[in-house]
Amino acid sequence: MLSESVKHVLFLSAFLSTAMGTAEWSGITSVSTTCFATQTEAKPNVILILADDLGYTDLGCYGSGYYQTPHIDRMAAEGMRFTSGYTCGPNCQPTRAAMMSGQYGPRTGVYTVGSIDRFPWRTRSLRPVDNVDKLPTNKVTLGQAMKLCGYVTGLFGKWHLGEDAEHHPLARGFDEAVVSSGRHFHFHTNPKTEYPEDVYLADFLTDKALDFIHRHRDEPFFLCLHHFAVHSPWEAKAESIRKFESVPATGGHHDPVYAAMIASVDESVGRVLETLRQLNLAENTLVIFTSDNGGVGGYAREGIGSSEITDNAPLRGGKGMLYEGGIRVPYIFWRPGTVPKGKECDAPICSVDLFPTLLGLAGGTPPVGYPLDGISYAKLLTGQDGDARSERPIFWHFPGYLGGGKGTWRTTPVGAVRKGDWKLLQFFEDGRIELYDLRKDIGEKRNLAEQRPEVTAELLAMLKAWQAEIQAPMPTPHTPETAVDTPQRPDSRNARRRGHQAP
Repeated sequence: MLSESVKHVLFLSAFLSTAMGTAEWSGITSVSTTCFATQTEAKPNVILILADDLGYTDLGCYGSGYYQTPHIDRMAAEGMRFTSGYTCGPNCQPTRAAMMSGQYGPRTGVYTVGSIDRFPWRTRSLRPVDNVDKLPTNKVTLGQAMKLCGYVTGLFGKWHLGEDAEHHPLARGFDEAVVSSGRHFHFHTNPKTEYPEDVYLADFLTDKALDFIHRHRDEPFFLCLHHFAVHSPWEAKAESIRKFESVPATGGHHDPVYAAMIASVDESVGRVLETLRQLNLAENTLVIFTSDNGGVGGYAREGIGSSEITDNAPLRGGKGMLYEGGIRVPYIFWRPGTVPKGKECDAPICSVDLFPTLLGLAGGTPPVGYPLDGISYAKLLTGQDGDARSERPIFWHFPGYLGGGKGTWRTTPVGAVRKGDWKLLQFFEDGRIELYDLRKDIGEKRNLAEQRPEVTAELLAMLKAWQAEIQAPMPTPHTPETAVDTPQRPDSRNARRRGHQAP
Protein backbone atom coordinates (compact mmCIF):
# COMPACT_ATOMS: atom_id res chain seq x y z
CA MET A 1 0.00 0.00 0.00
CA LEU A 2 1.24 3.48 -0.81
CA SER A 3 1.30 6.06 1.99
CA GLU A 4 -1.07 9.01 1.76
CA SER A 5 1.84 11.40 1.20
CA VAL A 6 3.20 9.32 -1.71
CA LYS A 7 -0.29 9.02 -3.19
CA HIS A 8 -0.60 12.79 -2.93
CA VAL A 9 2.61 13.42 -4.85
CA LEU A 10 1.62 10.98 -7.60
CA PHE A 11 -1.89 12.42 -7.66
CA LEU A 12 -0.63 15.94 -8.33
CA SER A 13 1.96 14.72 -10.80
CA ALA A 14 -0.82 13.16 -12.81
CA PHE A 15 -2.79 16.41 -12.57
CA LEU A 16 0.18 18.34 -13.93
CA SER A 17 0.51 15.92 -16.82
CA THR A 18 -3.16 16.08 -17.71
CA ALA A 19 -3.15 19.86 -17.53
CA MET A 20 -1.03 19.67 -20.65
CA GLY A 21 -2.92 16.90 -22.36
CA THR A 22 -3.82 13.44 -21.14
CA ALA A 23 -2.20 10.95 -18.83
CA GLU A 24 -2.53 7.33 -17.85
CA TRP A 25 -3.19 6.53 -14.21
CA SER A 26 -1.44 3.84 -12.24
CA GLY A 27 -4.46 2.84 -10.19
CA ILE A 28 -3.51 5.07 -7.26
CA THR A 29 -6.76 7.04 -7.22
CA SER A 30 -10.14 6.99 -8.89
CA VAL A 31 -9.32 10.12 -10.86
CA SER A 32 -8.54 9.70 -14.54
CA THR A 33 -8.10 11.38 -17.92
CA THR A 34 -8.17 15.14 -18.36
CA CYS A 35 -7.85 17.79 -15.71
CA PHE A 36 -7.37 21.55 -15.55
CA ALA A 37 -6.72 21.95 -19.27
CA THR A 38 -6.08 25.67 -19.55
CA GLN A 39 -7.32 28.05 -22.21
CA THR A 40 -5.20 30.74 -23.79
CA GLU A 41 -7.25 33.87 -23.15
CA ALA A 42 -6.19 36.37 -20.48
CA LYS A 43 -6.84 35.16 -16.96
CA PRO A 44 -8.20 37.52 -14.32
CA ASN A 45 -6.35 37.87 -11.06
CA VAL A 46 -8.40 36.65 -8.09
CA ILE A 47 -8.30 37.89 -4.50
CA LEU A 48 -10.35 36.12 -1.82
CA ILE A 49 -10.71 38.19 1.36
CA LEU A 50 -12.20 36.04 4.10
CA ALA A 51 -13.29 37.46 7.45
CA ASP A 52 -13.64 35.21 10.49
CA ASP A 53 -16.99 35.11 12.40
CA LEU A 54 -18.33 38.22 10.66
CA GLY A 55 -22.13 38.19 10.81
CA TYR A 56 -24.60 38.88 8.03
CA THR A 57 -25.58 42.32 9.36
CA ASP A 58 -22.11 43.35 10.57
CA LEU A 59 -21.54 45.69 7.60
CA GLY A 60 -23.12 49.00 6.72
CA CYS A 61 -24.14 47.69 3.29
CA TYR A 62 -25.94 44.79 4.99
CA GLY A 63 -27.88 46.97 7.39
CA SER A 64 -25.75 47.91 10.38
CA GLY A 65 -26.22 51.42 11.70
CA TYR A 66 -23.43 51.04 14.26
CA TYR A 67 -20.46 49.38 12.56
CA GLN A 68 -18.66 51.63 10.07
CA THR A 69 -17.44 49.95 6.89
CA PRO A 70 -17.05 52.64 4.22
CA HIS A 71 -14.56 50.72 2.07
CA ILE A 72 -16.58 47.51 1.96
CA ASP A 73 -19.73 49.56 1.37
CA ARG A 74 -18.01 51.21 -1.59
CA MET A 75 -16.94 47.79 -2.85
CA ALA A 76 -20.59 46.69 -2.78
CA ALA A 77 -21.73 49.90 -4.48
CA GLU A 78 -19.17 49.36 -7.26
CA GLY A 79 -19.82 45.62 -7.51
CA MET A 80 -22.39 42.94 -6.71
CA ARG A 81 -23.85 42.10 -3.31
CA PHE A 82 -25.41 38.69 -2.72
CA THR A 83 -28.18 38.43 -0.14
CA SER A 84 -28.38 34.60 -0.01
CA GLY A 85 -24.72 33.71 0.33
CA TYR A 86 -24.11 30.66 2.53
CA THR A 87 -21.28 28.87 4.27
CA CYS A 88 -21.09 25.08 4.21
CA GLY A 89 -20.73 24.90 7.96
CA PRO A 90 -21.87 26.77 11.07
CA ASN A 91 -18.28 27.31 12.23
CA CYS A 92 -14.83 27.94 10.81
CA GLN A 93 -13.21 24.71 9.70
CA PRO A 94 -15.92 23.05 7.57
CA THR A 95 -16.41 26.19 5.52
CA ARG A 96 -12.70 26.52 4.82
CA ALA A 97 -12.46 22.85 3.88
CA ALA A 98 -15.42 23.20 1.49
CA MET A 99 -13.98 26.33 -0.12
CA MET A 100 -10.56 24.81 -0.60
CA SER A 101 -11.68 21.35 -1.78
CA GLY A 102 -14.92 22.17 -3.60
CA GLN A 103 -16.57 19.35 -1.67
CA TYR A 104 -19.20 19.02 1.05
CA GLY A 105 -18.19 17.83 4.51
CA PRO A 106 -19.25 14.19 4.06
CA ARG A 107 -16.57 13.85 1.36
CA THR A 108 -13.76 15.53 3.33
CA GLY A 109 -14.76 14.38 6.82
CA VAL A 110 -14.42 17.96 8.07
CA TYR A 111 -17.73 19.07 9.60
CA THR A 112 -16.74 20.98 12.75
CA VAL A 113 -13.74 22.30 14.71
CA GLY A 114 -11.53 19.90 16.64
CA SER A 115 -12.55 16.61 18.22
CA ILE A 116 -15.99 15.46 19.32
CA ASP A 117 -14.87 15.74 22.96
CA ARG A 118 -14.82 19.55 22.95
CA PHE A 119 -18.37 19.37 24.31
CA PRO A 120 -19.96 16.78 26.67
CA TRP A 121 -21.78 14.73 24.05
CA ARG A 122 -21.92 11.75 26.41
CA THR A 123 -24.86 13.39 28.17
CA ARG A 124 -26.83 13.11 24.93
CA SER A 125 -28.52 10.26 23.09
CA LEU A 126 -26.25 10.16 20.03
CA ARG A 127 -22.53 9.63 19.57
CA PRO A 128 -21.19 12.21 17.10
CA VAL A 129 -19.31 11.25 13.98
CA ASP A 130 -15.56 11.64 14.49
CA ASN A 131 -14.32 14.84 12.87
CA VAL A 132 -11.32 15.15 10.54
CA ASP A 133 -9.34 18.19 11.64
CA LYS A 134 -6.90 18.41 8.71
CA LEU A 135 -7.92 18.53 5.07
CA PRO A 136 -6.96 15.08 3.70
CA THR A 137 -4.04 15.16 1.31
CA ASN A 138 -5.98 13.27 -1.35
CA LYS A 139 -8.17 16.35 -1.79
CA VAL A 140 -7.30 18.83 -4.51
CA THR A 141 -7.11 22.35 -3.13
CA LEU A 142 -8.14 25.51 -4.89
CA GLY A 143 -4.50 26.60 -4.58
CA GLN A 144 -3.35 23.53 -6.51
CA ALA A 145 -6.03 23.98 -9.16
CA MET A 146 -5.20 27.66 -9.74
CA LYS A 147 -1.48 26.94 -9.79
CA LEU A 148 -1.98 24.32 -12.48
CA CYS A 149 -3.94 26.91 -14.45
CA GLY A 150 -0.87 29.14 -14.56
CA TYR A 151 -1.38 31.29 -11.48
CA VAL A 152 1.12 32.26 -8.82
CA THR A 153 -0.61 31.57 -5.53
CA GLY A 154 -0.41 33.08 -2.05
CA LEU A 155 -2.22 32.73 1.26
CA PHE A 156 -1.80 34.96 4.28
CA GLY A 157 -3.77 34.48 7.49
CA LYS A 158 -5.95 31.76 8.94
CA TRP A 159 -5.76 28.36 7.23
CA HIS A 160 -7.24 26.00 9.84
CA LEU A 161 -6.77 22.87 7.69
CA GLY A 162 -3.51 21.60 9.17
CA GLU A 163 -0.15 23.29 9.70
CA ASP A 164 2.26 20.35 9.72
CA ALA A 165 4.57 19.78 6.75
CA GLU A 166 2.02 17.76 4.76
CA HIS A 167 -0.99 20.02 5.36
CA HIS A 168 0.44 23.53 5.49
CA PRO A 169 -0.68 25.66 2.50
CA LEU A 170 2.90 25.65 1.23
CA ALA A 171 2.37 21.92 0.61
CA ARG A 172 -1.16 22.36 -0.75
CA GLY A 173 -0.60 24.45 -3.85
CA PHE A 174 0.39 27.85 -2.48
CA ASP A 175 3.69 29.31 -3.63
CA GLU A 176 3.79 31.71 -0.70
CA ALA A 177 2.04 31.40 2.64
CA VAL A 178 2.22 32.77 6.15
CA VAL A 179 -0.33 31.28 8.52
CA SER A 180 -1.46 33.00 11.70
CA SER A 181 -4.50 32.92 13.99
CA GLY A 182 -5.26 32.77 17.69
CA ARG A 183 -4.10 36.25 18.68
CA HIS A 184 -4.47 39.74 17.26
CA PHE A 185 -1.40 41.16 19.02
CA HIS A 186 1.87 39.33 19.73
CA PHE A 187 0.78 36.55 17.39
CA HIS A 188 2.63 33.50 16.14
CA THR A 189 3.27 32.85 12.46
CA ASN A 190 4.02 29.69 10.51
CA PRO A 191 6.62 29.89 9.10
CA LYS A 192 8.13 32.20 11.70
CA THR A 193 8.16 35.77 10.43
CA GLU A 194 9.54 38.89 12.04
CA TYR A 195 7.20 41.84 12.57
CA PRO A 196 7.22 45.14 14.50
CA GLU A 197 6.27 45.16 18.15
CA ASP A 198 2.54 45.67 18.81
CA VAL A 199 1.53 45.44 15.15
CA TYR A 200 -2.10 44.37 14.70
CA LEU A 201 -2.54 41.05 12.89
CA ALA A 202 -5.01 42.41 10.33
CA ASP A 203 -2.49 45.11 9.37
CA PHE A 204 0.37 42.60 9.18
CA LEU A 205 -1.60 40.28 6.90
CA THR A 206 -2.66 43.17 4.69
CA ASP A 207 0.96 44.31 4.35
CA LYS A 208 1.89 40.78 3.25
CA ALA A 209 -0.95 40.72 0.73
CA LEU A 210 -0.04 44.09 -0.78
CA ASP A 211 3.59 43.08 -1.11
CA PHE A 212 2.44 39.92 -2.94
CA ILE A 213 0.32 42.00 -5.34
CA HIS A 214 3.18 44.38 -6.11
CA ARG A 215 5.65 41.58 -6.78
CA HIS A 216 3.30 39.57 -9.00
CA ARG A 217 1.41 42.33 -10.78
CA ASP A 218 2.76 41.25 -14.18
CA GLU A 219 1.48 37.65 -13.99
CA PRO A 220 -1.85 36.04 -13.08
CA PHE A 221 -2.13 35.66 -9.33
CA PHE A 222 -4.52 34.04 -6.88
CA LEU A 223 -4.33 35.61 -3.44
CA CYS A 224 -6.10 34.50 -0.26
CA LEU A 225 -6.19 37.16 2.47
CA HIS A 226 -7.78 35.24 5.33
CA HIS A 227 -8.23 37.48 8.34
CA PHE A 228 -8.48 36.11 11.87
CA ALA A 229 -10.61 39.14 12.73
CA VAL A 230 -13.31 39.35 13.97
CA HIS A 231 -12.86 36.09 15.89
CA SER A 232 -12.26 36.18 19.66
CA PRO A 233 -10.21 37.17 21.58
CA TRP A 234 -11.92 40.49 20.91
CA GLU A 235 -9.00 42.90 20.70
CA ALA A 236 -8.48 46.01 18.62
CA LYS A 237 -6.27 49.04 18.20
CA ALA A 238 -6.83 51.55 21.01
CA GLU A 239 -7.34 54.54 18.75
CA SER A 240 -10.01 52.70 16.82
CA ILE A 241 -11.81 51.59 19.98
CA ARG A 242 -12.02 55.20 21.19
CA LYS A 243 -13.75 56.17 17.97
CA PHE A 244 -16.70 53.91 18.79
CA GLU A 245 -17.01 54.47 22.53
CA SER A 246 -19.39 57.39 22.06
CA VAL A 247 -21.40 55.85 19.20
CA PRO A 248 -24.94 54.88 20.31
CA ALA A 249 -25.82 51.19 20.11
CA THR A 250 -28.13 50.27 17.26
CA GLY A 251 -30.09 47.09 16.60
CA GLY A 252 -28.09 44.81 18.88
CA HIS A 253 -24.76 46.21 17.65
CA HIS A 254 -23.09 47.84 20.60
CA ASP A 255 -19.53 46.76 21.38
CA PRO A 256 -16.79 49.34 20.55
CA VAL A 257 -14.01 46.76 20.54
CA TYR A 258 -15.84 44.54 18.08
CA ALA A 259 -16.69 47.59 15.98
CA ALA A 260 -13.02 48.54 15.92
CA MET A 261 -12.08 45.03 14.77
CA ILE A 262 -14.57 45.29 11.91
CA ALA A 263 -13.10 48.70 11.06
CA SER A 264 -9.64 47.13 10.73
CA VAL A 265 -10.98 44.53 8.30
CA ASP A 266 -12.66 47.35 6.38
CA GLU A 267 -9.38 49.28 6.25
CA SER A 268 -7.70 46.18 4.87
CA VAL A 269 -10.26 45.89 2.06
CA GLY A 270 -9.81 49.57 1.27
CA ARG A 271 -6.04 49.22 1.04
CA VAL A 272 -6.31 46.22 -1.29
CA LEU A 273 -8.75 47.91 -3.66
CA GLU A 274 -6.75 51.15 -3.71
CA THR A 275 -3.56 49.23 -4.53
CA LEU A 276 -5.31 47.56 -7.46
CA ARG A 277 -6.46 50.95 -8.73
CA GLN A 278 -2.97 52.45 -8.43
CA LEU A 279 -1.39 49.53 -10.29
CA ASN A 280 -4.07 49.60 -13.02
CA LEU A 281 -5.08 46.06 -12.09
CA ALA A 282 -8.66 46.73 -11.03
CA GLU A 283 -10.37 45.79 -14.28
CA ASN A 284 -8.50 42.50 -14.48
CA THR A 285 -8.91 41.46 -10.84
CA LEU A 286 -11.91 39.78 -9.26
CA VAL A 287 -12.08 40.57 -5.54
CA ILE A 288 -14.37 38.49 -3.32
CA PHE A 289 -15.25 39.41 0.25
CA THR A 290 -17.10 37.03 2.56
CA SER A 291 -17.08 35.37 5.99
CA ASP A 292 -16.61 31.77 7.16
CA ASN A 293 -19.78 31.61 9.29
CA GLY A 294 -22.36 33.78 11.03
CA GLY A 295 -21.72 36.19 13.86
CA VAL A 296 -21.41 35.36 17.55
CA GLY A 297 -24.87 36.47 18.64
CA GLY A 298 -28.57 35.74 18.51
CA TYR A 299 -28.36 33.18 21.31
CA ALA A 300 -30.41 34.74 24.09
CA ARG A 301 -33.58 34.70 21.98
CA GLU A 302 -33.07 30.94 21.57
CA GLY A 303 -32.57 30.33 25.29
CA ILE A 304 -28.89 29.52 24.76
CA GLY A 305 -26.37 30.41 27.45
CA SER A 306 -23.61 31.64 25.15
CA SER A 307 -22.51 35.24 25.52
CA GLU A 308 -22.94 37.53 22.53
CA ILE A 309 -20.77 40.16 20.87
CA THR A 310 -23.11 41.07 18.00
CA ASP A 311 -26.60 40.33 16.68
CA ASN A 312 -27.56 38.74 13.37
CA ALA A 313 -31.19 39.91 13.46
CA PRO A 314 -33.42 39.67 11.52
CA LEU A 315 -31.79 36.26 11.04
CA ARG A 316 -32.32 33.56 13.65
CA GLY A 317 -29.45 32.34 15.84
CA GLY A 318 -25.75 32.67 15.16
CA LYS A 319 -22.44 30.88 14.80
CA GLY A 320 -22.73 27.20 15.62
CA MET A 321 -26.28 26.82 14.32
CA LEU A 322 -27.81 25.83 10.99
CA TYR A 323 -30.43 28.54 11.32
CA GLU A 324 -29.80 31.47 8.98
CA GLY A 325 -27.81 33.48 11.54
CA GLY A 326 -25.16 30.76 11.62
CA ILE A 327 -24.71 30.15 7.90
CA ARG A 328 -25.92 33.17 5.88
CA VAL A 329 -23.07 35.65 5.42
CA PRO A 330 -22.09 38.70 3.37
CA TYR A 331 -20.86 37.92 -0.15
CA ILE A 332 -19.52 40.79 -2.28
CA PHE A 333 -17.85 40.62 -5.72
CA TRP A 334 -15.91 43.46 -7.35
CA ARG A 335 -14.36 43.72 -10.79
CA PRO A 336 -14.93 47.08 -12.50
CA GLY A 337 -16.12 46.71 -16.07
CA THR A 338 -17.18 43.07 -15.65
CA VAL A 339 -19.22 42.71 -12.47
CA PRO A 340 -22.32 44.94 -12.72
CA LYS A 341 -22.10 48.06 -10.62
CA GLY A 342 -24.41 48.32 -7.61
CA LYS A 343 -26.26 45.09 -8.37
CA GLU A 344 -27.99 42.97 -5.72
CA CYS A 345 -28.54 39.26 -6.32
CA ASP A 346 -30.69 36.93 -4.22
CA ALA A 347 -29.72 33.68 -5.99
CA PRO A 348 -28.39 31.25 -3.33
CA ILE A 349 -24.67 30.49 -3.49
CA CYS A 350 -22.49 28.59 -1.03
CA SER A 351 -18.90 27.69 -0.15
CA VAL A 352 -18.55 24.73 -2.54
CA ASP A 353 -19.47 26.96 -5.50
CA LEU A 354 -16.24 28.93 -5.21
CA PHE A 355 -14.00 26.18 -6.62
CA PRO A 356 -15.86 25.59 -9.91
CA THR A 357 -16.42 29.32 -10.33
CA LEU A 358 -12.74 30.25 -10.06
CA LEU A 359 -11.60 27.18 -11.98
CA GLY A 360 -13.81 28.23 -14.89
CA LEU A 361 -12.61 31.82 -14.80
CA ALA A 362 -9.03 30.55 -14.81
CA GLY A 363 -9.69 28.53 -17.96
CA GLY A 364 -9.47 25.14 -16.27
CA THR A 365 -11.72 22.10 -16.27
CA PRO A 366 -12.32 19.75 -13.34
CA PRO A 367 -10.54 16.39 -13.26
CA VAL A 368 -12.59 13.34 -14.17
CA GLY A 369 -13.29 11.33 -11.04
CA TYR A 370 -12.85 14.22 -8.60
CA PRO A 371 -16.38 15.40 -7.80
CA LEU A 372 -17.02 19.09 -7.27
CA ASP A 373 -20.23 19.55 -5.30
CA GLY A 374 -20.87 23.16 -6.25
CA ILE A 375 -21.80 24.87 -9.50
CA SER A 376 -20.21 27.93 -11.05
CA TYR A 377 -21.81 31.30 -10.48
CA ALA A 378 -19.53 33.01 -13.04
CA LYS A 379 -22.52 33.97 -15.21
CA LEU A 380 -24.19 35.62 -12.24
CA LEU A 381 -21.17 37.88 -11.91
CA THR A 382 -21.95 39.33 -15.32
CA GLY A 383 -25.63 39.79 -14.52
CA GLN A 384 -26.91 36.56 -16.14
CA ASP A 385 -28.58 33.29 -15.20
CA GLY A 386 -29.98 34.17 -11.75
CA ASP A 387 -33.33 32.42 -12.15
CA ALA A 388 -31.87 29.02 -13.12
CA ARG A 389 -29.79 28.79 -9.94
CA SER A 390 -32.55 29.70 -7.53
CA GLU A 391 -34.10 26.21 -7.65
CA ARG A 392 -30.95 24.12 -7.20
CA PRO A 393 -30.69 22.62 -3.69
CA ILE A 394 -27.97 23.45 -1.14
CA PHE A 395 -27.25 20.90 1.58
CA TRP A 396 -25.78 20.90 5.09
CA HIS A 397 -24.72 17.95 7.24
CA PHE A 398 -23.71 18.45 10.87
CA PRO A 399 -23.52 15.08 12.70
CA GLY A 400 -22.29 16.48 16.03
CA TYR A 401 -22.90 18.80 18.95
CA LEU A 402 -21.88 22.38 19.71
CA GLY A 403 -22.32 23.49 23.31
CA GLY A 404 -23.72 26.83 24.29
CA GLY A 405 -22.85 27.14 27.96
CA LYS A 406 -25.02 26.82 31.08
CA GLY A 407 -26.21 23.39 30.02
CA THR A 408 -27.51 24.57 26.65
CA TRP A 409 -26.60 23.67 23.08
CA ARG A 410 -26.16 25.79 20.00
CA THR A 411 -26.91 22.75 17.92
CA THR A 412 -27.52 19.04 18.18
CA PRO A 413 -26.90 16.74 15.17
CA VAL A 414 -28.84 18.08 12.21
CA GLY A 415 -29.10 18.11 8.43
CA ALA A 416 -30.63 20.79 6.26
CA VAL A 417 -31.54 21.62 2.68
CA ARG A 418 -32.57 24.82 0.95
CA LYS A 419 -34.35 24.73 -2.41
CA GLY A 420 -35.87 27.89 -3.80
CA ASP A 421 -37.51 29.81 -0.96
CA TRP A 422 -37.93 26.70 1.19
CA LYS A 423 -35.58 25.43 3.88
CA LEU A 424 -35.96 22.20 5.83
CA LEU A 425 -34.05 21.06 8.92
CA GLN A 426 -33.96 17.44 10.12
CA PHE A 427 -32.80 16.98 13.72
CA PHE A 428 -31.32 13.52 14.18
CA GLU A 429 -31.85 13.06 17.93
CA ASP A 430 -35.65 13.16 17.95
CA GLY A 431 -36.51 13.23 14.23
CA ARG A 432 -37.94 16.74 14.52
CA ILE A 433 -38.59 18.44 11.20
CA GLU A 434 -38.75 22.19 10.66
CA LEU A 435 -39.79 23.91 7.42
CA TYR A 436 -39.51 27.62 6.67
CA ASP A 437 -40.46 29.88 3.79
CA LEU A 438 -37.43 32.16 3.74
CA ARG A 439 -39.02 34.57 1.29
CA LYS A 440 -41.75 35.42 3.80
CA ASP A 441 -40.01 34.43 7.02
CA ILE A 442 -36.28 35.14 6.95
CA GLY A 443 -36.23 34.94 10.75
CA GLU A 444 -37.44 31.30 10.71
CA LYS A 445 -40.20 31.97 13.22
CA ARG A 446 -43.03 29.94 11.67
CA ASN A 447 -42.46 26.20 11.27
CA LEU A 448 -44.68 25.15 8.34
CA ALA A 449 -43.84 21.44 8.37
CA GLU A 450 -47.39 20.42 9.28
CA GLN A 451 -49.15 23.10 7.24
CA ARG A 452 -47.23 22.24 4.04
CA PRO A 453 -46.84 18.43 4.13
CA GLU A 454 -46.18 18.17 0.39
CA VAL A 455 -43.20 20.55 0.58
CA THR A 456 -41.96 18.83 3.73
CA ALA A 457 -42.12 15.42 2.07
CA GLU A 458 -40.34 16.65 -1.08
CA LEU A 459 -37.46 18.33 0.74
CA LEU A 460 -37.03 15.55 3.30
CA ALA A 461 -36.85 12.96 0.51
CA MET A 462 -34.35 15.16 -1.31
CA LEU A 463 -32.20 15.51 1.81
CA LYS A 464 -32.26 11.77 2.52
CA ALA A 465 -31.41 10.94 -1.08
CA TRP A 466 -28.44 13.31 -0.95
CA GLN A 467 -27.27 11.80 2.36
CA ALA A 468 -27.38 8.35 0.80
CA GLU A 469 -25.70 9.40 -2.45
CA ILE A 470 -22.83 11.19 -0.75
CA GLN A 471 -22.62 8.52 1.97
CA ALA A 472 -23.00 11.04 4.75
CA PRO A 473 -21.92 9.43 8.05
CA MET A 474 -24.63 9.55 10.72
CA PRO A 475 -24.33 9.74 14.51
CA THR A 476 -25.07 6.48 16.30
CA PRO A 477 -27.27 5.70 19.34
CA HIS A 478 -25.72 6.29 22.75
CA THR A 479 -27.04 5.84 26.29
CA PRO A 480 -26.79 9.26 28.02
CA GLU A 481 -24.38 9.35 30.94
CA THR A 482 -24.26 11.51 34.07
CA ALA A 483 -24.52 15.19 33.24
CA VAL A 484 -21.48 17.39 33.61
CA ASP A 485 -21.15 21.13 33.35
CA THR A 486 -21.16 22.34 29.77
CA PRO A 487 -18.22 24.65 28.99
CA GLN A 488 -19.37 28.27 29.08
CA ARG A 489 -18.34 30.93 26.64
CA PRO A 490 -17.16 34.11 28.38
CA ASP A 491 -18.54 37.54 27.75
CA SER A 492 -16.61 39.92 25.51
CA ARG A 493 -14.78 41.64 28.37
CA ASN A 494 -13.46 38.35 29.77
CA ALA A 495 -12.61 37.13 26.29
CA ARG A 496 -10.46 40.21 25.73
CA ARG A 497 -8.80 39.88 29.12
CA ARG A 498 -8.10 36.16 28.97
CA GLY A 499 -7.55 35.78 25.23
CA HIS A 500 -10.28 33.15 25.17
CA GLN A 501 -11.03 31.29 21.93
CA ALA A 502 -14.62 30.67 20.84
CA PRO A 503 -14.57 28.19 17.95
